[in-house]
Amino acid sequence: MSKDARQPKIFMMDLWATVPYYTAYLSKALLNKNVDLTVGSISYYLDPTCFSSRGINLDPGLLNIVGRFKLPRLLRRVLKLLESIVNLSALTARFLVSPPDVIHVQFLPMLTSRLPFDLWFVQLCRRRSKIVLTIHDLLPHNTGETHRRTYYGLYQIVDYIICHSDSIKQRLCSEYSIREEKISVIPHGPFFYDLTPGNPDQTLQSFELDPQKLLVLWQGIISPYKGIDLLLESWQQVEASVDNACLLIAGTGPPELLEQIRVQIRDLDLKRVKLHPRFISTEELVALYKAADIVVYPYRAITTSGALATGLALGKTIVASNLAVFRELLTDRENALLVEPQSPAELAAALIELSRNKILRQQLSENVRQMNFGAGAWSSIADKTIECYKLFGFPPGHDIKNKSPH
Repeated sequence: MSKDARQPKIFMMDLWATVPYYTAYLSKALLNKNVDLTVGSISYYLDPTCFSSRGINLDPGLLNIVGRFKLPRLLRRVLKLLESIVNLSALTARFLVSPPDVIHVQFLPMLTSRLPFDLWFVQLCRRRSKIVLTIHDLLPHNTGETHRRTYYGLYQIVDYIICHSDSIKQRLCSEYSIREEKISVIPHGPFFYDLTPGNPDQTLQSFELDPQKLLVLWQGIISPYKGIDLLLESWQQVEASVDNACLLIAGTGPPELLEQIRVQIRDLDLKRVKLHPRFISTEELVALYKAADIVVYPYRAITTSGALATGLALGKTIVASNLAVFRELLTDRENALLVEPQSPAELAAALIELSRNKILRQQLSENVRQMNFGAGAWSSIADKTIECYKLFGFPPGHDIKNKSPH
């Protein structure tokens, strides 16, 4: 069979399961459209069914062992590195014989290390495969300009780039000298809209929350750029002004950051803050979002946000920093309240206003629900992703066919 008579082969590359839910939801949508797709990822150790529950078989190369066990952090990273080297070696041998047409890179976790084996693998594969890169972080957060040269080089060598917002596309062109025609803007899709939430009362009880109190939720992987310190500073004003509001901070993070949060809560003498520094299962997460009256995103900077996508998918009342990426989805006082980044006073004012104004909360959440940010979003994302693949000379019409009209 000639190349023109077959479907192009796509290899989805997220070898460490760094962005597992994005990879899983996108892959499922592509497979639903009969794309010849292989998902190169290990199991996600915090949610081993992340891929299998969505009907996705994993093929990281040779080994998929480490992600199936919950191990101490340092041991897990060492073993993942060794496993990844074995997998990259196996994939290299395989692709020398039968290369995919497109390698769609979601993340290169070794990119900034002294031995960036995954980058070397991509450079080798460029000779026989086209490389598509999805940008989740323009630069690694909290590292300043340290790795700009490395990322500049990566963006130059790939054949095509997918980013999630026009503002990031503009930065790629102006700061990284990338041609506009080399970039597609495809929005970030929603997570967990398709899951049944756990028992809300049991979930609230397990998080030590009073169902009678108004719940403000911050959820995600804890990192300095996400502004928890700003949120806690603003919460001091909220507690002084609103009697029935409680703040929940839920998610994992480095021990030193968690200790900083505990110290700040203590120093500010905050009485209605619950800190749960652990992995939140998907069932718990959906139940928490469903129970939350307000979801808050006080970020200092952002490339894209899966947490925001979840809030949109679940129709929540949102308070967020007035950042360019957020403004592409949110409009102040239409479907969210937007506040000046790094302004605890503005953040406090927005939270106090929404705590006191149930009608405004309902209006904003209803406008979010009308965005229909659910399964249809991933179908559209898959269509746009397929169009990117077709840019590499695959004949239109017969190479990738829709399984269902959607």
